Amino acid sequence: MTSFYSTELYMTPDKRALAEEQPLPETLHRTSLLTRVLCFLALGRPNFEDHWKLLQSEQAFETVRSRSCSIVSSVITTASVLLATSCVFVSTDSPVAYFDYTSPAPHCLLFISLMLSMIAMLTSGSSMIRWLHTDRQWTQEQLQPGGYFFLSYLLSIVMPIFFVTWSLHCFIFAMMIAGFCSQSTICRVITVIWLFTYVVNIGTILMESMWKYAMSR
Repeated sequence: MTSFYSTELYMTPDKRALAEEQPLPETLHRTSLLTRVLCFLALGRPNFEDHWKLLQSEQAFETVRSRSCSIVSSVITTASVLLATSCVFVSTDSPVAYFDYTSPAPHCLLFISLMLSMIAMLTSGSSMIRWLHTDRQWTQEQLQPGGYFFLSYLLSIVMPIFFVTWSLHCFIFAMMIAGFCSQSTICRVITVIWLFTYVVNIGTILMESMWKYAMSR
């Protein structure tokens, strides 16, 4: 009995955390393709093993929480800008005749961008509340069974980014359509340059993401 208490008394915090470390539950090992894609989009890796290790200590969990809150805050800021900008474009007429964004196609895309930015702010707000009021033990208990709570955890990270990204794309497409339909040659040339830059950037991001996904499997 004396030996047990002395060992427990002199055990360092790192050793105690290591002793309490839980292996990845079997329910989180067997994941579908959709779940692996969500893991990659939310966590940067197609599996949950590395992220599960971060949930084993309070310090690592606080790092995850602060990083997630920072991402959500950036999404809220971006969604707010898109919401205000789309609202102005939807509710006002074009100040110049050669750039008419009030035609049906651009106006519809601007309205969709407005709606998606509102949804992005709603999902970001709920995700922020979730991260601020959660703790490590509760998170582990909810994730261990897998299923709905596991998908909910991943979607709370992915969905705000998804909606704000599509809101931005709809706004870009609306401006491009208005630019290509313009009667001004300069406006069309600028739109072509903008389209080329857009395609190059999106292609680079997709190629890097596919390479990272393939290397991390």
